[in-house]
Amino acid sequence: QVQLVESGGGLVQAGGSLRLSCAASGRTFSRYDMGWFRQAPGKEREFLAVITWSDGSTYYGDSVKGRFTISRDNSKNTVYLQMNSLKPEDTALYYCVVRLGSYYYSSRANDYPYWGQGTQVTVSS
Repeated sequence: QVQLVESGGGLVQAGGSLRLSCAASGRTFSRYDMGWFRQAPGKEREFLAVITWSDGSTYYGDSVKGRFTISRDNSKNTVYLQMNSLKPEDTALYYCVVRLGSYYYSSRANDYPYWGQGTQVTVSS
């Protein structure tokens, strides 16, 4: 049974930083792509970032490119999302996701079968 547990969310002022963590259990995740999505009230789920299992390549959504950094520690089955220069529009519920690695990365929510419960990030202006 795959379990993903996010932590690190909270309230921060605009321009500040947060670091999200996601601890995965139930499998050996070294061959899994790991990523992050978010969803704000009334909006669709938005792809943020993914780090691939094969060579650790990283890919980002346009809205967070240059501000967010994804990383992983396979020895701890953990993926991180460092978020800098936060804006009020970054306010959302942030989800950790994993999927078995493939030949290509995916930014589609439906391609990720495993999701965490989410951690709330609120950015005040």
